[in-house]
Amino acid sequence: MLRVMSRRGDDRLTWDDQKIQAGDPEAMAAIHEAERIFAQEKARGATAFRVEGGKTVERLDKFDATAEQIVMVPRVVGG
Repeated sequence: MLRVMSRRGDDRLTWDDQKIQAGDPEAMAAIHEAERIFAQEKARGATAFRVEGGKTVERLDKFDATAEQIVMVPRVVGG
């Protein structure tokens, strides 16, 4: 799952690893969209984290389709 934090809360995009491995067109489209969103948000300055139950949260620099959950946090601007 890819979760992108925003003013509205978070937007979520999910995909099924088994369907991706089987070459399912809808699953492949979902993973390509997640990769596109990941790249777009990183270009805007967002930070990405891999979140998996029972493990330490890990910062990501590249999209990882095998991650249980990727959370993208937009750059915080203060003043």
